Amino acid sequence: MSSMMKNAGLIVLSALIVPLALRNTAKAADANALGGDSSEAVQPELDGERFGGLRGKLHDWEVVIGAGAMYAPKFEGSKDLKVVPVPFITATFYDFLHVTPMGLAVDVYKAENLTVSAKGGFDFGRDEDESPHLKGLGDIDGGGVLGGVISYELGPVEFKAEIDRNIGGSDGLTGKFGAEVSHMWGQFIFSAGAAATWADKKHMKSYFGVTPTQSARSGLATYDAGAGFKRVDLTASVTYLASENWFIRGQAELGILTGDARKSPIVQKDTQPSVMMFVGHKF
Repeated sequence: MSSMMKNAGLIVLSALIVPLALRNTAKAADANALGGDSSEAVQPELDGERFGGLRGKLHDWEVVIGAGAMYAPKFEGSKDLKVVPVPFITATFYDFLHVTPMGLAVDVYKAENLTVSAKGGFDFGRDEDESPHLKGLGDIDGGGVLGGVISYELGPVEFKAEIDRNIGGSDGLTGKFGAEVSHMWGQFIFSAGAAATWADKKHMKSYFGVTPTQSARSGLATYDAGAGFKRVDLTASVTYLASENWFIRGQAELGILTGDARKSPIVQKDTQPSVMMFVGHKF
């Protein structure tokens, strides 16, 4: 479940860009209707004061709720895929506090194009019951995650570097470095990105190593996995802004395991495809 939950986290994080796009689309639509400049347009449909109470707060906090499904590997390195439903909710408070099902992020520094954030969350680990191939390897416990993110926007391109430290579970450290380019055309947002993930020895040993005891129980050869880049991910997505509040997003990803991860006897297939689709509503 761990790799699938991480993919779910990507859905949620990508959903955070949609409220801004919806807001900009609404401004443009109102401006056209009034025959004026979008910066001066009035938005009665999206005005939180008009709704009042809870609905007004949901608008102020840029709450997004939605549901969808993803088709992804059962575990990192699996040759088998399965469909999992993905409900989600996100919210942004005061433009610097972001809440997602995967955790919490706080923007600690923001410049014109640069944002530095601290984040916390939970890693679900890995259960040997996820696949017969994992029998005898034991479970990798879940644990807390603390980390940081630095992002820089250069026109339509966003560069991002993340670091995560697991507290419990693998007790490992991972870093992710990548870029994504987005283009808005009418009511569509097209995005494509690439990223590479590095992991320390603790993480690699937990998820890709096989100890002598695990080897005796599982039948897999012993394997000592070292630190290094473990995978490269390529993503592409299309978001359709159906209205001022509703959107539909489809995303495809191809993960390619590298280095010691690729050579692990736990890995059945080094290419890890996944597809996702979900519908969301922004208050």
